[in-house]
Amino acid sequence: MDIRNLEYFIEVARQKSFSKAAEAIHISQPSVSKAIKELETQWGITLFYRNTKTIELTDSGAVILEQAQQIVSAFNHITIQLDGLKKMQTGKIHIGLPPITAVTAFAKLLKAFKSEYPNIQVQLYEYGPKKIEAAIQEGLLDIGIFTPLDEDEQYEKIWVECDPHNVILHPQHWLSQFPAVDFKQLSQEEFIIYNNEYRLHDMIIARCRQAGFTPRITLETSQRDLMMQMVAANLGIALLPQKLCAKLDACDVVCRPFLDPQLYLKLAFTWKRDRYLSHAAREFLGFVKATGLDDESVKCCNSFCK
Repeated sequence: MDIRNLEYFIEVARQKSFSKAAEAIHISQPSVSKAIKELETQWGITLFYRNTKTIELTDSGAVILEQAQQIVSAFNHITIQLDGLKKMQTGKIHIGLPPITAVTAFAKLLKAFKSEYPNIQVQLYEYGPKKIEAAIQEGLLDIGIFTPLDEDEQYEKIWVECDPHNVILHPQHWLSQFPAVDFKQLSQEEFIIYNNEYRLHDMIIARCRQAGFTPRITLETSQRDLMMQMVAANLGIALLPQKLCAKLDACDVVCRPFLDPQLYLKLAFTWKRDRYLSHAAREFLGFVKATGLDDESVKCCNSFCK
């Protein structure tokens, strides 16, 4: 069995497309199709359900995927050992990050990492947090940026962000006259919030109920620009992390902090406990720990997790 066939199979499962997989690994689509066919013939099974629009793993394919990932990882590890490398300087890392709530310092962190490890490829995937978590469970992502439950022991994590939310208002909204807003003052407002792919969707609703009301939701979305357009048109209010608010145009919208208790965005680099991580992924996590990121944010997250 050619190890490359397993690598092609893993990429097809990740991309859910033969053409996208071929593009990602820089080979022709017929070569990918041939590799999958050889595996199916060798094992006497069907790895994927195929139709004109998408492909999905069969039950057999799902079982083989987890084993294939371990085999490829072990093979790569052996190759590195035989080459006598003292430190992993090559490889590929798959990281998922959410479109609205991404760590604001992530771009600088990634630039610094690429400067120190130019031969390690970092592949980014923009998913909703719940999809990121599912992809980590399936082994399709090495690391994800999302908000793990504090009591969930199936994950390892490095806290990297702890940012209070602000309420985003039209400049002429009646609440803009106040320097800070109480959640109870929002009881009659129309909310524009994260969709249910985000744990913050549930946290916002729970925080409103804690204040004695159920929010009236006009729109649920994963698009920050759409949120801002709706608020600028005075069609509702939105909640966003404070660091993102600092970048908004004050002519279109205004931001006000909340009175205590605050609603915090907490994010962590998260990976599956006891699952094999490539040396490239471990180098990345070690780099994250060494940089310290935003120490104040980390202290904030740690204080909430005690």
